Amino acid sequence: MVAVIFGLKNPALAFADIVLLWLALLATIMAFWKARFLAGALLMPCLAWVTFASALNFTLWQLNQ
Repeated sequence: MVAVIFGLKNPALAFADIVLLWLALLATIMAFWKARFLAGALLMPCLAWVTFASALNFTLWQLNQ
């Protein structure tokens, strides 16, 4: 995401990239949760951080249009 937003200077593409990351992380949490509750629970702070980063990226994208 950092390379897309700063290297290519394309916040819209960076937002699409972070949405894909968020979906992959959610799928991983769900799979881990089924295997072992603690493994899925330990990934929740990571999901919270990616959610926060996506909100920042979206705001940056909207402010620069």
